[in-house]
Amino acid sequence: MVAGRAAVRRGDVFVVALDPTIGREIKKSRPCVVLSPDDLNRHLNTVVVAPMTTGGHPYPFRIACRFQKRDGFVVLDQLRAVDTHRLMRKLGRLSPQATANSLSVLQEMFTE
Repeated sequence: MVAGRAAVRRGDVFVVALDPTIGREIKKSRPCVVLSPDDLNRHLNTVVVAPMTTGGHPYPFRIACRFQKRDGFVVLDQLRAVDTHRLMRKLGRLSPQATANSLSVLQEMFTE
């Protein structure tokens, strides 16, 4: 587990233990970007994350990004709330542009 909730900020990328999963959910431990607001991250024991992948196809709800010199996607269709105990190790931060693009697409996804 990470050093505490105060250390978790929107845009941070952590290795997150996603197992156990069911069906087509993204499995295993993998990089995920924190998308929940900092106010929630400071006060709750859960954070909202989106997995990141270097595979797959570009879809409107998958945000292209570059992280640690690798091209990939933020997979917004696999958004999850996870307990902070699942956050295994901080890898860095997603670019401000990719974070903003992710939030923009989420806003479109949840607007009627």
